[in-house]
Amino acid sequence: MRGPLTGLRVADFSQLVQGPSATQLLGDMGADIVKVEPLKGEWSRGWSIGDTFVKGESLSFLAFNRAKRSITLDLKAAEGKEIGRRIIKSSDVLIENFRPGVMDRLGLGYDALCAEQPGLIYCASSGWGQDGPYRERPGQDLLAQSIAGVLMLNGTANDPPVPVGIGLADLTAGLHIVIAVLAALYERASSGKGQRLDVNLLNSMMHLSTQELTLYLNTRREPQRSATGVGHPYVGAPMGVYKTKDGYISIAMMPVDKIAKLVGVEGFEGNSSRNVTVNRDEVKQKLGKGFVEKTTKELMDIFMEADIWAAPVNTFPDVETDPQVSHNEVLIDFDHPIAGKFRTVGPPIEFSRTPGEIRRPPLLGEHKDQILEELGYSESEIAHFRDANIV
Repeated sequence: MRGPLTGLRVADFSQLVQGPSATQLLGDMGADIVKVEPLKGEWSRGWSIGDTFVKGESLSFLAFNRAKRSITLDLKAAEGKEIGRRIIKSSDVLIENFRPGVMDRLGLGYDALCAEQPGLIYCASSGWGQDGPYRERPGQDLLAQSIAGVLMLNGTANDPPVPVGIGLADLTAGLHIVIAVLAALYERASSGKGQRLDVNLLNSMMHLSTQELTLYLNTRREPQRSATGVGHPYVGAPMGVYKTKDGYISIAMMPVDKIAKLVGVEGFEGNSSRNVTVNRDEVKQKLGKGFVEKTTKELMDIFMEADIWAAPVNTFPDVETDPQVSHNEVLIDFDHPIAGKFRTVGPPIEFSRTPGEIRRPPLLGEHKDQILEELGYSESEIAHFRDANIV
């Protein structure tokens, strides 16, 4: 392994997206991620987005579990619990995203561990927080988007509430886990002490809408979605998405008269506003008549020459062939022993001196013997654990 976090060990008890996306990023940066799974595997090994499995392997699992080693454990059995404790004791960081109280009931909660391992950084990630009225509710991405008010920011005025089409809460919480862990490691370098960290989906979604909520809290102006797809509920035309002759194009905050002139629409001369909020739908509809007369490429050529903030609205096939996406080399592939050549999105961060490396996701329990040997167990003990269905 290589990367800026080489030498760091993380005990990963997380499942699905929220925790695994975080530990994958840490693993990409060189950390040794020991993924502790139930005997039958973590939840996403048996479920996949779009019900898509590649030669029997869950696409969702493969997408979020790169750069890890897997061991299966029965944590309810005394011997399995002891192995779990040894893994944690050999680790700098523990990350889990069970419902509040699950790790405590297993005897692996922070209070049970910190006395004998004061340097442990323990990150718990949940749906709503570790206490409060929603503590026992299931936490899930769409539910967090709903409670945070995000669904009311998307779509047009006549649409029902519109969810974001990605796991926004899960992925944002994953980034917050990474930030929290790295901050705690930095502090531990001077104090020598670990601590408990808590991240949840709701707070992460609230953080994403900081600007919009702050506007409402200070003015009581509720967000109003436009009828024509202006690009933000609190912003006016010309910002938004426009139909072209062969697709769609998006425009950011630009002078309305300049846009109108470039697309051949009259009536906006002298109006240099970048944010026309009065009659914004009417303004956008009028501008749109000029956009549909040209292809997306023709408009992009015109707009780039005039220094207009514009971008084509890519489909996924377009994303794959986009010149900047190709240049950034953010789409990667690796060879998996079952799935074969597998393509996915790679690490978003580059390091000039300590670059990481791409390591494939583990097979279920693939590294159990290796991990147990590192923990000091003998060959006979490891054989016993296998025979007793502990690992």
